[in-house]
Amino acid sequence: MALDVCLVIPPSPFLLDERVFMSLGILKIAASLEARGAYVEVLDLSGYANYVEAISDHARRSGARHFGITATTPQLPAAVEIAAAIRDVRPDGRLILGGPHITLTQAARKRELRRHRPGRASRAFERLVQYFDVLVAGDGEETIFAACAPDAPPLIDADDRHSPWFLNSERLEHTPFPARHLVDVDSYHYTIDGERALSVICQLGCPFGCGFCAGRNSPMLRHIRRRSAENIVREISEIHRRWGHRGFMFYDDELNVDPGMQDLMRQITAAQRKAGVEWRLRGFIKAELFTDEQAEAMYEAGFRWILVGFESGSSRILKNINKRATQDKNTRCVDIARRHGLKVKALMSLGHPGDSPASVEETRRWLLEVRPTDFDVTIITPYPGSPYYDDAEATDEPAVWAYTCPNGDRLYQREIDYTRVADYYKGNPDDGYVSHVFTDQLSPTEIVRCRDDLERDVRKRLAIPFNPSAAAMLYEHSMGQGGLPERMLRTTEAAAVRRVA
Repeated sequence: MALDVCLVIPPSPFLLDERVFMSLGILKIAASLEARGAYVEVLDLSGYANYVEAISDHARRSGARHFGITATTPQLPAAVEIAAAIRDVRPDGRLILGGPHITLTQAARKRELRRHRPGRASRAFERLVQYFDVLVAGDGEETIFAACAPDAPPLIDADDRHSPWFLNSERLEHTPFPARHLVDVDSYHYTIDGERALSVICQLGCPFGCGFCAGRNSPMLRHIRRRSAENIVREISEIHRRWGHRGFMFYDDELNVDPGMQDLMRQITAAQRKAGVEWRLRGFIKAELFTDEQAEAMYEAGFRWILVGFESGSSRILKNINKRATQDKNTRCVDIARRHGLKVKALMSLGHPGDSPASVEETRRWLLEVRPTDFDVTIITPYPGSPYYDDAEATDEPAVWAYTCPNGDRLYQREIDYTRVADYYKGNPDDGYVSHVFTDQLSPTEIVRCRDDLERDVRKRLAIPFNPSAAAMLYEHSMGQGGLPERMLRTTEAAAVRRVA
């Protein structure tokens, strides 16, 4: 019997605009299923306010027996609602949860179990067991088949370098490109300098140990797996030929961690010359690794924007974060970019151990000094799998944990039920930020106030506009009759044939 799978992309209502970057991880899984002849449906609920109604309508009609849902931590409340809606109308269906949240939660849980100290990560894991039949941690391209097997266990842990499902660089190289054709590509409207753009991922993992960053204790997200420059250029060229896009957002954690990055830039440049086109590119780089040679190669390849996680203008906070970059190196990074015509978006954050009115003021002064082209300021949320979360200790106050730096600076964090609270780093300031963290110098309310004042003041003084949010869409149906809109649901060719039959 052929494998029948419906893959679901939950909405991300915390985003300013949900139809900017498509979810590539689940589209890689869809491509793996397609390659083996499976019946695959992709239900993309990004941007739909009444997504529960949409999934209920679809699940009643779907020919799929397995429902795979991906979820980041902020998407988890929506994923739980989606699972409950499917269970209500399709009690025979198998509910599978994969993606970053379960991967990070399992990484944190394993750490607790190794210490014989089950804690909040273990509690977070047990909440997931209530809603899903199979939990998948780690790479999903191969684990989806194990999760759909009749004897699938409740947990499949591929977040282990010794796991048969863990993708090394060689195996990653031979996985199919994301099945972008299974979502409505035209409904995604990101642009780079006026060129319609899609996102690509060249490498997986980041080797650095920033305290706030989830995945530092997850092998899948910590160990770098690379694709060849030739493979990456083939994917970009295919996107250009198929959809006509000339913009590409590189969603790697840090492009210049790869020592072969300049060779990739040269091959991208050569591909454009061969095709007689110019592309516009954007991506993340690591400040202290940035060089003039890299900047020159990036500009030649079509980069006009770089994004850099500077995080703070305070030397003390940078050290507490374990950022490795100093204030001087961050300033040098902006100078290099400016010399080579690259615009810089500075990614800043508040809510780190030791943050105080003084550190916020240092960040303000630094931004006004270096004058980035754009910036944002977010409030830290300690997600499972980050040192801030995994290394925190319980305090005397119920449901409050504290992460302590070597210098004694502390970050306090309230325990969150992520199945109910859509906590996030970035959001729409019009709806208001919420802080679940505080320091000895700043309360949660004061952190929010500092964030709002910092962004408002620096944007005004540097004349940097704020991008407005997009309105949520509504799924509309005719008295419950008919299928979902084409922009929401796509299937494999095999699935379309079976529907007609």
